[in-house]
Amino acid sequence: MVDYFLRHRAASYLMTVVLLIGGSLAFTSMGQLEFPEFTIRNALVTTQYPGATPEEVEQEVTSTLEEAIQEMPSIKRISSVSSDGFSQITVELQSTVQNDELQQLWDSLRRKVGDAQAALPPGASQSRVNDDFGDVFGLMINLTGDGYAMPDLKGHAEFLKRELALVDGVEKVSLAGVRQERIFIEVDRERLRALNIPLSSLQQLLDTQNAVVDSGHLKQGGQRFRVTPSGSSANIDDLRALIVSEGNGELVRLSDIAEVSRGLTEQPQQLYRDMGRPAISLGISFESGVNVVEVGERLEQRLDELEARTPLGMELNVVYDQPSVVDDAVSGFLISLIQAVAIVIVVLMLFMGWRSGLLMGFILLITIIGTFMLMRIHGLQLEKISLGALIIALGMLVDNAIVVTEGMLVGLKRGQSIRESAHQVVKQNAWPLLAATLIAVAAFAPIGLSPDTTGEFIGSLFYVLLYSLLLSWLTALTLTPFYFKLLFRNVAPSSGDEDPYNGVVYRVFSRVIVAGIRLRWLTLGLVIAILAGAVVGFGSVKNAFFPASNTPIFFVDYRTPEGTDILETQRRVAELEEVVMDMEGVRHLTTVVGGGAQRFTLTYAPEDRYASYAQLIIETDDKAAQQAHMADVEAVLQRDHSDIDYKIAPLEVGPAPKAKIEARLYGSDPAVLRQLGDQVAALFSDTSNMVSVRTNWRNRVQAVVPIFAEDTARRLGVTRENLAATLALSTSGSQVGIYRDGSDLIPIVARAIPEQRNDIDNIGSLNVWSAEQGRYITADQVMRDVTTQVADPLIMRRDRERMLAVYGEPDPLSGVTAASVLAQVRPQVEALELPPGYRLEWGGEFETAGEAQSGLFASLPLGLVMMFIITVVLFNNFRQPLAIWFLVPLTIVGVVAALLLTGMPFSFMALLGTLSLIGMVIKNAIVLVEEINVQLPLHKDRYHAVVRAAISRVRPVSMAALTTMLGLIPLISDAFFASMAVALIGGLGVATLLTLIVLPVIYCVLYQIKIHKD
Repeated sequence: MVDYFLRHRAASYLMTVVLLIGGSLAFTSMGQLEFPEFTIRNALVTTQYPGATPEEVEQEVTSTLEEAIQEMPSIKRISSVSSDGFSQITVELQSTVQNDELQQLWDSLRRKVGDAQAALPPGASQSRVNDDFGDVFGLMINLTGDGYAMPDLKGHAEFLKRELALVDGVEKVSLAGVRQERIFIEVDRERLRALNIPLSSLQQLLDTQNAVVDSGHLKQGGQRFRVTPSGSSANIDDLRALIVSEGNGELVRLSDIAEVSRGLTEQPQQLYRDMGRPAISLGISFESGVNVVEVGERLEQRLDELEARTPLGMELNVVYDQPSVVDDAVSGFLISLIQAVAIVIVVLMLFMGWRSGLLMGFILLITIIGTFMLMRIHGLQLEKISLGALIIALGMLVDNAIVVTEGMLVGLKRGQSIRESAHQVVKQNAWPLLAATLIAVAAFAPIGLSPDTTGEFIGSLFYVLLYSLLLSWLTALTLTPFYFKLLFRNVAPSSGDEDPYNGVVYRVFSRVIVAGIRLRWLTLGLVIAILAGAVVGFGSVKNAFFPASNTPIFFVDYRTPEGTDILETQRRVAELEEVVMDMEGVRHLTTVVGGGAQRFTLTYAPEDRYASYAQLIIETDDKAAQQAHMADVEAVLQRDHSDIDYKIAPLEVGPAPKAKIEARLYGSDPAVLRQLGDQVAALFSDTSNMVSVRTNWRNRVQAVVPIFAEDTARRLGVTRENLAATLALSTSGSQVGIYRDGSDLIPIVARAIPEQRNDIDNIGSLNVWSAEQGRYITADQVMRDVTTQVADPLIMRRDRERMLAVYGEPDPLSGVTAASVLAQVRPQVEALELPPGYRLEWGGEFETAGEAQSGLFASLPLGLVMMFIITVVLFNNFRQPLAIWFLVPLTIVGVVAALLLTGMPFSFMALLGTLSLIGMVIKNAIVLVEEINVQLPLHKDRYHAVVRAAISRVRPVSMAALTTMLGLIPLISDAFFASMAVALIGGLGVATLLTLIVLPVIYCVLYQIKIHKD
């Protein structure tokens, strides 16, 4: 192959042009994202059951639906929340479910839920299945405006939604935070009683007034006419004029007994606030595979065009701009890539000469650009993981070219021609280099083959390394000799007498190797001691899962006591907003009340619907000031909001569990679960650096319970439904019909006038219609008593068992990790004595990290077996592969030292880096052992062959390691890759040194090679 490319210039130039132009075109046409596309395998099933207690919802709705859902295949987990009149069930599929299988499974879920509807109690609504959890609204914008009412904001938001959805590359535009309107019929109960008008007749009138009823069609003279009677209410005045009663010859209109008005619901599901003002959120998601930067530019242009149609005073504020983030990230990574390439070229020029450095830099550039073409063919995109993989691969990409270039330089010094040296080097190293490359690829195989969600998230790392490393092997054997010939065509071969390894460095290293082999048992003992020290030192290394993002955003989860009205939650969080907005360095503040925000980045997990919950999304001017702002916010919360639960956390770049530390308690009795939960929470609170301790069942709440007198009520002709309707009228009201306003269907809510509502002391004096007597009677005639009870507001279940979770967080201001805090409290929690039938389970980061590592380690044996098989096949024996594999444990030495020196945690990415080190070390060791095999026939004794081989491999092995290490330096500034980069730099540096010294010693021990006395 090398002869062909040396003889055929056109083929070499064509290959170069194809890789450079093809890669450049691929780069400009590839999709750009912040993170790889990721499958969210969750769906939410919600069911309304008005008037039911949490326990009734659990037993009559949630349990029934869970049983039906459990019959589905590929279910990983079912979790549920049963609250007042509402059931939420989250269905999570197995991580092995592929994206193209999802829709079929969600259709199956809908069928299962649909079939279960017949078993639900009367009064329960039709269950809804929402499988849109995979939508990521990469551009999130708040629409707000001083002096504008919510209907005005809604009208313009819907206009923007229609217009922006038409932009090329936009998949969906979603609105959130729209506070819906209501038509309020505020009834004077005393007027109803005085006129003796049954409440049910009023409800029936309003329910049927605007109903759309088919009145048939009329045929006349061959024509067909639709019959549409008038009489529906066209406006609020029509409603007011409705005739309610004609008793005693007197017309009673609705306006005679009630105030009719149009307003906003007092029980909104969710509220958005932008810098303290009411807002509507527009979430814009992008089509799969698009370049989000280009789509962002088109959206920006369209918004500029629509600005003239925006009412004066309304404004759009960007909360999260993924196109800008991606543009900055890609630009930053390209700069890092250029820096890394420059570092590699400079190092090679310094240590191998300017021609060699220029040659290998050019080959490196061809390989990197050509990799973009292979990525484009595969369907990979430019995102944080794939671009980071290129930088990780950078040093390894030049390894093969270094070996070929070094061999050809040595050949020239020995008097060979360029063609002869190229032929000899390629013939000698082609298969060992391929084997070493395949081993380096196999080291990353567990990443690409990991079946779980984390494997999917970082799978592009494996494929980029696969393509780039194989391409580097190909270019090293084809283009490197060709361009070497061009650059060194004026360099004459030496006479052949010159020793290429006679420099000072080689002589010093020769003495070290000789000493190591001479004192082989002392050397091995010292290495074992160093390894043991590293293992012990690993216990002092901090552990973490994924780091915080570089994006200067952090969250404050704000939880008022359970049972707090959503408007009261809004009022209280507004007090915190005022303080936060006054903080210097706060760029923007978005508050979401009643649940989490729209998912604006892949790693953000929105909170479920709770009226007592609010979340502040705080963007600061820069990441460096974020810790100080988090500390300031925490101080305000502790001082002025001591009765609320809160959690402060930065934006993460990995999977985000409910809490970093989570203890789950399973059992049947809520009282026992709460008692156990209190004990665990107390232990959590007593643990140093543990903050935000809370439980998912929250505090118990009071409920007003009128005791219905069944016998007396039956005799008086009063049903439980009659009493419930009266109570609803005098409290929050009840929906009694629909008012049509164009395309808007506005619920009509009947309730008592303000002075007759929410009076708990006078429940007994309320008027209840008696069908038997044909008049109103007081409610106390059909009630034995009115009591208050303390009840659980939420009943959580996990896999159909009641589950109470205790949450905790490592103090984000202390720098400690969740693993270290968990290590403190775990023995104490597990020492608690649980009653029979109750059990403890750990969740949080402990669980997510465990699942990720399990998926990784499930594929790891296959990768290791592949690597070992390749080494055995390459050398056709077992002793040489064993000598190589003895080096594998030594990779941990440099990793531990580097992490301890820098204070970096051993994160999941650091784990990946450590695993990849195995391939790098074995790759270098193969080059050395293969050189020993080459030297053995050239020397009378094996000892000199081993020493000579080790000396000859110093420059290519050390240069390969040094370029890899220096090329990783730009990644240290990226939070996501920092721990991996540090682990690789430290591990590879120490492992390379040990490889060059220890491998010859191990080889001599295995082959019983004696050292000569001279």
